[in-house]
Amino acid sequence: MSELDFTKVERSTLDREETRQRLERWLAERLPKGAEPTIPELSAPSGTGMSSETLLFDASWAEDGERRTSHLVGRLAPDLRDVPVFPKYDLESQFRLLALIAEHSSVPVPGVRWLEKDPAALGAPFFVMDRVDGRVPPDIPPYLFAGWLLEANEAERKQLMTGTVEAVAALHAIDPIKADAGFLGFDVAGDTPLRRHVQNQRDFYAWVVADGVRQPIVERTFEWLDENWPEDEGETVISWGDSRIGNVLYGGFQPVALLDWEMAGLGPREMDLGWLCFMHTFFQNIADMAGQPGMPDFLRLADVAAAYEHASGRAPRDLVWYFTYAALRHGIVMSRIQRRMLHFGQAEPSDDPDSVIPHRAVLEGLLNGEWDPLS
Repeated sequence: MSELDFTKVERSTLDREETRQRLERWLAERLPKGAEPTIPELSAPSGTGMSSETLLFDASWAEDGERRTSHLVGRLAPDLRDVPVFPKYDLESQFRLLALIAEHSSVPVPGVRWLEKDPAALGAPFFVMDRVDGRVPPDIPPYLFAGWLLEANEAERKQLMTGTVEAVAALHAIDPIKADAGFLGFDVAGDTPLRRHVQNQRDFYAWVVADGVRQPIVERTFEWLDENWPEDEGETVISWGDSRIGNVLYGGFQPVALLDWEMAGLGPREMDLGWLCFMHTFFQNIADMAGQPGMPDFLRLADVAAAYEHASGRAPRDLVWYFTYAALRHGIVMSRIQRRMLHFGQAEPSDDPDSVIPHRAVLEGLLNGEWDPLS
């Protein structure tokens, strides 16, 4: 797939055994005296994720005269040596958001246990949450190449799409004011949540290209977004931010946990719908380039819009704009991932800076009016 091969992306320099020992000592300080917790080993999920550190572990401790075992997940801010994807990782906001969602909705999210803001404990801030059993459509290799979702029938895929959209609609039904979700807003210039969201992306892009290698297709897309700005931005909701099926645990074909909230914010409901559909298009584009059939009729923008209206009673608007915005956002992420690969010696510099964006042709088709994702 162009110059990028996800199977080669270096993710972490974390020493798991040292981290296991430190985590065990930290947990002993959080539990009642005499709990004597043990953590036999740490592991990491396979097939998805390139930003925050995710650690899977079982912890046992004495409680009420018995040994109890909890299946847990730790989320750590990444080490700067690993060339993080994002300039900032606000673990406290993620922890607060998960607790808020559990309190104010039926959206399935993992229960949160502990938040540690002091980096001295493990070398970075982190929080611990409950582990939820389920299966995820993988990124590596992409779920369109092989696996349970590709093997599913049309009714099962529709069930997965509908359940996912219903969960997103339930998230958007939370009143961000009553839920005191203002901490999710971006502290940047802009007179509306969407203006601030886009400005935050401009700042992210400026951070990525601080090395002087600019992305012309990204800058063209920013201009297109400004020229085609939605007339009515609609209601402000809690936006998941990374609303893709690779961030959902499924029991069968129903969501049992929505994961990865580091891109959450406030903005129009359509942002999550555009990202959900674009990310499938991104992987379908990879399948097309690899000569694989993939699932071209899955997570189509019009189908997701109809399912969302049925679930929420709200008809999404300006979806091509939000789909394009999603493509821009992911283009910036891919630019950063290329820089990570260069750092780890897994890629070579290119004379064409836009070649590092695998969905460049999709962006060009959108900007030139040659492709309508609603058709």
